[in-house]
Amino acid sequence: MLLHFYKMNGAGNDFVVIDNRDLASSLDKDQIEHLCDRHRGIGADGLLAVEPAENGADFRFRYYNADGGEAEMCGNGARCFGRFTAALLDGEPDQVTFETIAGTLAAELVDDEVRIAMSDPKDLKIDTGVKIPDLHATLHFINTGVPHVVAFVADLPGTEVVRHGATIRYHQAFAPAGTNANFATVLAPGHIAIRTYERGVEDETLACGTGMVACALMHHLLDGAPSPIKVDVKGGDTLEIGFEKTGDASFVKVTLTGPADFVFEGEIEI
Repeated sequence: MLLHFYKMNGAGNDFVVIDNRDLASSLDKDQIEHLCDRHRGIGADGLLAVEPAENGADFRFRYYNADGGEAEMCGNGARCFGRFTAALLDGEPDQVTFETIAGTLAAELVDDEVRIAMSDPKDLKIDTGVKIPDLHATLHFINTGVPHVVAFVADLPGTEVVRHGATIRYHQAFAPAGTNANFATVLAPGHIAIRTYERGVEDETLACGTGMVACALMHHLLDGAPSPIKVDVKGGDTLEIGFEKTGDASFVKVTLTGPADFVFEGEIEI
């Protein structure tokens, strides 16, 4: 069977994208993992599938990590999904809505970038109390569509992201679902840099959209930085997180703005 696919990336976080509006493709976990394999497949951090909406949005968003497991959300993937699906609609509108496991989201095309209206964060915990050997940082937690730990560190380039990230990801405190792990540093008030170990990829990635949101909101809570907050990622891009705060530690109208680019399209036998 030949599968027609597109390759996209959002700030270096890359994805295989398939148009499955006819539901003709029924990929299993092993097939998705093979497609995402960088040596034997196409190569990607995850796979995006466009499906028919069920509850009134324009489309349904399905996201699978590189290990083939389905995840609730992906911020960089959502921007790519927004740009891809806008091209499927008549007149290529400036806004597209889509259903995800984390709720219905909207993508707005703004010049060469895409702005995602994210789901409201939840499960916030300042200082989880979890200690990681050789990591001198406080671990905070927030769910921005998927679970994220945030640790602000003094030496971001020297941080062992894969070693510490894997320890955090599999720590019993975050079982059974596990968590993504982010390491951040403040460059200036309202401007941070981050590195992320992604659950499901099981490695550091060049960018993580929901991780950027998690780190930006934590920067606001810990340091009072106002919206919007700029975030530098390992892939070299700078993205922008907007938000409104309600109450002591609740957020609404959270947005993620950044690039979403087509790379190539092709066919692969599966």
